[in-house]
Amino acid sequence: MGAQINQGYSGGRGRRRSYRPMSDINVTPFVDVMLVLLVVFMVTAPLMTVAVPLDLPKTEAHALSQDKEPLVVSIDQKGDVYIQERPTDLDHLVDSLKAISGVNPEARIFVRGDKGVPYGRIMEVMGTINSAGFTKVALVAELPQPDAPAVKAHHRL
Repeated sequence: MGAQINQGYSGGRGRRRSYRPMSDINVTPFVDVMLVLLVVFMVTAPLMTVAVPLDLPKTEAHALSQDKEPLVVSIDQKGDVYIQERPTDLDHLVDSLKAISGVNPEARIFVRGDKGVPYGRIMEVMGTINSAGFTKVALVAELPQPDAPAVKAHHRL
C-alpha cells in the first residue's frame, strides 16, 4: 500500500526533458547586416572620390582603362587649385604632388577644370605639372548624354 512517487514527471508525456543552453551561434543576422553594409559602401564609394564641385565640359572621347588610383588636381570656377580635396596655390603645387607621389614622375595625374575657368588657367596648371617632370597628365571631361547621368572620360596628353 505504499505510495509511488514519479520522479520523472514531465506534464503527463511520460518522458523526462532536460533543458540545456544552446551552444550554437546563429550567424544569419550577422550575414544579413554585413550584406547590407556591403551594398551601402558599394553605392556610396563612387560618390566620395572627389568633393570639389565642378561643371566639367562635355566630350565624345572614350574612357581610359585604369589600374591604379590617380592623383586629381581640380580647378574650380574661381580658378582656385585643389589636390584631391585640399586647396593649394600654384607655387606649392609641385612640392605637394612630389610629396604625395613619392617623387614618382610616372604617377598619373588627372586635371579637372570647371568649364567656366579660362583655358589659360588650366594650361598654366598643366604646364606647371609637366615642368616638374610628371609625364602622365590627363584632362578630365564628361561624356554628353541627353537623358543619362554624366560619365567621365580621361584624355591623355
